[in-house]
Amino acid sequence: MLLRIRSALARADREICRYLGGGGALGDTGAETYVGEAVKILIAVVIGALLLTLTYTLMKTTVFATVTKKVKELFNFVQTPEV
Repeated sequence: MLLRIRSALARADREICRYLGGGGALGDTGAETYVGEAVKILIAVVIGALLLTLTYTLMKTTVFATVTKKVKELFNFVQTPEV
């Protein structure tokens, strides 16, 4: 009787694993999905940091330099006397 129950449970386990797309212990990919999600998040953070750095560098060399030049020109304004 115990052998029949064990056999039925093993058969049910195989059918459930086949239905769910897994292969028993080898088909369990729960940890792999967590690692995969962590890698995706890490890649997104690194790419975001690179984009922010690139944007800041571009702003610093072009936009901030132009604004600083214009502000200095405004404060160094010398009015010429009218003739």
